[in-house]
Order: sequence, then C-alpha cells, then structure tokens
Amino acid sequence: MKKGFFVLMLAVLCCISACSSAQSTSAKKILIVYLSRTNNTKAIANLIHDEVGGKLVSLELEKPYPENYQSIVQQVAKENETGYLPPLKTKIDSIDQYDVVFVGFPTWGMKLPPPVKSFLKQYDLTGKTIVPFNTNAGYGIGSTFETVKELCPKSNVLDGFTTKGGIERDGVYFVMQGEREKQAREEIKAWLQKIKVQRQ
Repeated sequence: MKKGFFVLMLAVLCCISACSSAQSTSAKKILIVYLSRTNNTKAIANLIHDEVGGKLVSLELEKPYPENYQSIVQQVAKENETGYLPPLKTKIDSIDQYDVVFVGFPTWGMKLPPPVKSFLKQYDLTGKTIVPFNTNAGYGIGSTFETVKELCPKSNVLDGFTTKGGIERDGVYFVMQGEREKQAREEIKAWLQKIKVQRQ
C-alpha cells in the first residue's frame, strides 16, 4: 500500500515538474518599440528594458525629419492634417512571436507622432498586450494614449506611463540623467508593478 502511495506521489511530482518546465518555455515575449528625437524617450525605454527585458527597437524613418525644430513642427502638423503616415525604415521580424509590446513616444502638438501611427497601422497587434509610454514638455499626453487605443481595437491596451522630458522648443534637450533618471526609474518600477508587467 505504502509502495503504491509513493509511486503515485512520484508521478504527481513529475507531472508538476513537467508543467513548470512548460510554463517557463512559454513565457511571454516582450518587445519595446520607441520613437525618440532628443533621447528622453529612449532613456525611458532603456529603463523599462532594465526592468522587464525583451527586445529594444528604435523607430526610424526612411526619410528622417529635418533637424530644425520649426521645420519638423510644420511637417508634422501637415502630416496630421492629411493623415499621411511616413514610411518606416525600421522592420520588425516576426512580430507574431511577441505577446507584450511597449510603445514609446513623445507628445508632438498634443498628438501621437505620425511615425508611431505608421507602426501601429503597419503591424497586426491583434490579441497582444500594448503598453504605451510617453515623454512630454510638461503639457501632458494630449490625445496620444486615446489614439493608441483607437489604432489597436483588438489589443489589450494597459494604462500608460508618462513623464516630463526635455523642451526642445526652448532648447532644453536631454534631461533623463542624474537625479531625474533615478526618479524616473522609481516611477517606472511602481507603474510596472501597478499594471502587473514583470520580467519574463
């Protein structure tokens, strides 16, 4: 009787071990995509990557925006008016393999930057968890997070993260360093804990 009990327990333990192994090999895969002009959004993307891992990808255009601030403001305003989606130089291989996609961007004219719209339109994100994150010049997210939800109707869009970055208009560029970086790191940790996204 005892022998039979031990054989049964051994079989149960083997089954549990096999299930645990199966879960670890099917862990969710994370992609972090970001658009960054003054490197503040890039810095936030790197901090998120430090916490959750995954693949980090910068969005680049086939034809880069002009360096002059006023020129880019005018071009982006025109793109928003016409609905033009600038072609991306960046290509994501096998996006099907990713379960969680972080999408980072600055606020441009209180709207989602056209290159980010290009990304969200170009790839099928059906069934994926989308996590927006944002840097801005102090005016907030504008309509950016709502636009992400509109462009990802078949995805699970989680609550986003936003923080103040540089103010390119005033010549204030990269600010995510020193104490500001430490503060952002703590804010990101608290946010990730809140939305329950952890390193896989």
